[in-house]
Amino acid sequence: MKTYLRKTMTPLVTGTLLLAAACNSSTQKSAQDQGVSDTSNISAKAFEKLIDDKPVHLYSLKNKSGSKALITNFGGRLVGLLVPDKEGKLVDVVAGFDRIDGYQKSTEPYFGATIGRYGNRIAKGRFTLDGKAYKIFTNNGSNTLHGGKKGYQDVVWDASLLDSQTLELRYLSKDMEEGFPGNLNVTVTYTLTDDNALKISYKASTDKNTVVNLTNHAFFNLNGSQSGSILNHLLKINADKYTPVDSTLIPSGKIEDLKGGPFDFTHAKTIGRDIEAKDTQLQNGKGYDHNFVLNPHQVNDAIAIVTGDKTGIVMSVYTDQPGLQFYSGNFMQSKNTMKGNHKDDFRTAFALETQHFPDSPNQPSFPSTVLKPGESYQSQSIYKFSVSK
Repeated sequence: MKTYLRKTMTPLVTGTLLLAAACNSSTQKSAQDQGVSDTSNISAKAFEKLIDDKPVHLYSLKNKSGSKALITNFGGRLVGLLVPDKEGKLVDVVAGFDRIDGYQKSTEPYFGATIGRYGNRIAKGRFTLDGKAYKIFTNNGSNTLHGGKKGYQDVVWDASLLDSQTLELRYLSKDMEEGFPGNLNVTVTYTLTDDNALKISYKASTDKNTVVNLTNHAFFNLNGSQSGSILNHLLKINADKYTPVDSTLIPSGKIEDLKGGPFDFTHAKTIGRDIEAKDTQLQNGKGYDHNFVLNPHQVNDAIAIVTGDKTGIVMSVYTDQPGLQFYSGNFMQSKNTMKGNHKDDFRTAFALETQHFPDSPNQPSFPSTVLKPGESYQSQSIYKFSVSK
């Protein structure tokens, strides 16, 4: 059985829902109805727009401790995530923009976005499935990255607030969209729990054999989204192996031990400690931009733990996926003006993308990403926040 083909699991965390306002699941309310600007200074009106003749909104989830997640249905994006630091002050730990135009014009298209139909890279924009060759759009040099020219980050999702802490997003990815076979019905559900965990649940079904690899591309800075370098963050990853890549960041197909080298995060160390080491893999990625092969785990086992050196905010990552792409912000080039009028400077945010491995459709030794009619793709990833003691 494939790693992602599993029955619905018992949630990692539970708690009594605190409803800030009564809401009907059939009614779509924007964040303006819930006072987003009270804590985030982001105007919901700045996200009100028609894109592809569909309405875009900003939605707010809030738990009983006051933590808040801001999400737009344009690209299924996490716009902001406010969690308490060691002094109890709410800190926005996600890099993003304060208006929808910023996401549309950004030179980095993936800030906070839901990624699909296939997260990460597919070599030369080609794969073969059931003996048939498929050609998909190449948007990353000679390769396909994160779904092609118009991946899920650029579509408007149908959105429903199920309650004050849960947002459901739905999208029909049509047969041969971006070159992928099969009509894929996708549902992504964001839940902000009362113990400060943001849970992202993915479901998908298809009417033809296809390949699927869904993830989220939030850019994190646990010192605050406008606080500068992430190189002094402490990071631990529960992985003894990784998949080395060539100069175009396509895996060689090998799975190699990382113990003792610059990719060894089995014991917590700062992101910056080894990032400038003379290592071919670091040169290929211009830093860390690699898939870590996670050690055997369940969804309630933390597979990564990150600590902000200034705020003491700790982010623990949980997933049922076999891989984790760690990206250290190497291609951030100060070209975009973010929230608070700050630039997206070099290595001022990082990503931890839960996933199947890059280029799996062309790598028979990697876990399969094939989804067939009658099967259900189900996966969940959780980003849980606390403070260091």
